[in-house]
Amino acid sequence: MAMVTSVTFTAAAQEKKTEVGKVIQKTGNTVEKGAKSVGNKTAEVTVKGGAKVVDQTFKGKIAPDGSNVYIDGKNNKYYINKKGAKIYLKTSQIRNKPAGKY
Repeated sequence: MAMVTSVTFTAAAQEKKTEVGKVIQKTGNTVEKGAKSVGNKTAEVTVKGGAKVVDQTFKGKIAPDGSNVYIDGKNNKYYINKKGAKIYLKTSQIRNKPAGKY
């Protein structure tokens, strides 16, 4: 009986968090969000820079999110999302650029 009671108290003691522990966890979560944001932006800029050098920009056309459309060596059209991933497009997804955006 004493062993079961000690195990119960030990488990309950580990679940409690002090105010300092809560602040540290909140700070850790904030830093993690910031790091992900910086990483995503870095990837986006890197991939867009590479696409501008290697692939052609589809002039006068934009992606569904309003960004540039690129054409790769196999004539596939794509855009780069906010995480730096290439998202390939169907012809129906490509839009004309408004006149004021040239």
